Amino acid sequence: MYTTKEMQDRILQLKKENDVCILAHAYQSHDIWEVADYVGDSYGLSVQASKSDCKNVLMCGVRFMAETVKILSPEKRVLLSNSEADCPMANQMDADMILQLKEQNPGYAVAAYVNTTSELKTVCDVCVTSSSAVKIIKNMDAQDILFIPDCNLGEWVARQVPEKNIKLVHGGCPTHVRVSERDVNKAKALHPNALLLVHPECLPEVSQKADYVGSTTGIMDYAKNSDQKEFIIGTENSIVQHLQFMCPDKRFYPLSKDCVCHNMKMTTLGDVLNCVEGIGGEEITLSDEVMTKARACLDTMIKLG
Repeated sequence: MYTTKEMQDRILQLKKENDVCILAHAYQSHDIWEVADYVGDSYGLSVQASKSDCKNVLMCGVRFMAETVKILSPEKRVLLSNSEADCPMANQMDADMILQLKEQNPGYAVAAYVNTTSELKTVCDVCVTSSSAVKIIKNMDAQDILFIPDCNLGEWVARQVPEKNIKLVHGGCPTHVRVSERDVNKAKALHPNALLLVHPECLPEVSQKADYVGSTTGIMDYAKNSDQKEFIIGTENSIVQHLQFMCPDKRFYPLSKDCVCHNMKMTTLGDVLNCVEGIGGEEITLSDEVMTKARACLDTMIKLG
């Protein structure tokens, strides 16, 4: 029987012995954060992995994130810590659907949220992240843009970039969409001195009432750097706990008890141990064609943002 500390020590030992770089998305539990080499948002993690000297990369997150790591580091062996951990939003649309939408909307460029499958990225013009979306959409040559798949993020971007004609395609994050305006009113009544920080995947009526709207990393940075002492956190509830560790002098409250990503919660510290022992996880394999075409979509994002 292991204690948490003993399991973590074993992971730290084995990742060095087996040349493994561990990536932990911000929504992972804190015991996984503590053994990771890098913690952050999905695209930032894939960039860090590409700079790592390790030959093996373990993604503690969901499938599309591991695919992005593989696209940016095709020479590395990439593992997904739990093969069942997927992103429902990433699977809401497929390449055939987008090709049909392009036929129905001639002249439109397709901007895809990075929270999409590698196959879907192959038929899109550019990727965006929640932190870079506004800048990239502004810098696109195209005036007419199909934004997929998250219509809440897309609407938020459209409000920031009114000079573009942005057509939204219905889709979104089933975790963030659970948060309602009623939750906002209740949380503000309970914590009248707290600032409201929310992710742009939330419903428009939620983000419009926020003091700050931004990516998960943006939310954490805002809270850490702010002189304010109380915050209502409108993103996956693990961030409340992480911020409590980072800023013990401040108070953090979840906007909704239902803002929990069950796919992110599938990965356990035991999964991580099994992976570094070589008896767990799923190796991510993508065809050369998919990696090349999806990489073009990501490269355009880098060029524009």
